[in-house]
Parts: sequence; C-alpha cells; structure tokens
Amino acid sequence: MYEWIKALHIIAVISWMAGMLYLPRLFVYHCEAEAGSKQSETFKVMERRLLKAIINPAMIVTWLAGLYLVWDRQWYFYGWFHAKFMLVLIMSGIHGFLSRCVKDFAADRNQRSQKFYRIINEVPTLLMILIVILVVVKPF
Repeated sequence: MYEWIKALHIIAVISWMAGMLYLPRLFVYHCEAEAGSKQSETFKVMERRLLKAIINPAMIVTWLAGLYLVWDRQWYFYGWFHAKFMLVLIMSGIHGFLSRCVKDFAADRNQRSQKFYRIINEVPTLLMILIVILVVVKPF
C-alpha cells in the first residue's frame, strides 16, 4: 500500500506545483487587462477554475497522502522531515495567499503590480527545490 500512496502523493505534488506556478503567471497578465473587459472576465474564469479544480484538490491529496507516509514510516522523528514540514506549511500559506488574490481579482480589487506577481511566482519554485532536496538527500 505504501508505494501506491507514495505514487499518489507525487502525482498530487506535481499537480499542486503546476497550479502554484501557473496561477501567479495568470495574475501577471490579468494586471494588464482593464477591469470589466472581456479579457479580464476570461482571466477570472481561468483563475477560479485552476484554483477550484486543480490546485485545491491537489493540495488536499498532497497533505493526506503525505501525512499517511509520515505516519507509516515514522518520519516525524527526523530533522529533515521537520524542515520539510515547515516548508510545506509555508507553501500552504502561499496557497492561501494566492486564493485570496483570486478573490481580489474576481471582485476587481487587485492592488498589486505585475512586478509583485512576477516575484511571488518564484517563491513556490524555491520552496519546491528545497523540499525535494530535503526528501531526496535527507541531509540531517
């Protein structure tokens, strides 16, 4: 059973990260669209669907499968896992922040610039790299 849950976890992580990397990029382009325009309304639909159909379910499956894996192998005793867990919590916080941004764009209340979203787009990438290194290398 462990290998199947591990495979599910990896698939969910890939899906979660794909969405977390794409959503801020949509925000970059959405910033250029005039509020109320057809283009802006299209971005709203894309952002909402991406969040509700891919990012949210993928995060839930990632967490559930990951918690099972931790419990099954008792990784909660290892330092590398504590560091990874902290980074996943931060990733989940970024997820929550991006969810809030989707709501702001939907209500035409975005106050942030394209530059902001270009920068925030790099945060999940950095977190993902650190998490993968911790899981594969287990440095401590």
